[in-house]
Amino acid sequence: MPTTKPRHAVTETGAVAQALAELRAEPGGEDVPISDLVVIGARTLAAEKRADREAGQALRAMLAERVLAGGPALGDPAAADEVRRTGWAREA
Repeated sequence: MPTTKPRHAVTETGAVAQALAELRAEPGGEDVPISDLVVIGARTLAAEKRADREAGQALRAMLAERVLAGGPALGDPAAADEVRRTGWAREA
């Protein structure tokens, strides 16, 4: 049937097969529509990505506040100056 919506195909190999086998082993798990799994997975991953983004924003805000407030240095100023003057090198 023609459609303007994207279509997807999933082959049950590897991790997909293992996850579906685990689900199907549970009572009522054998008749869960793939579309439900996609919705649940997409929402779960979106929530994880949102939480990661928010955590990063909170950390950046905390660091910005600390810098703007004139708090203590976030590193070793002497070491940073040495790297600025001599460049970065690792010991072999």
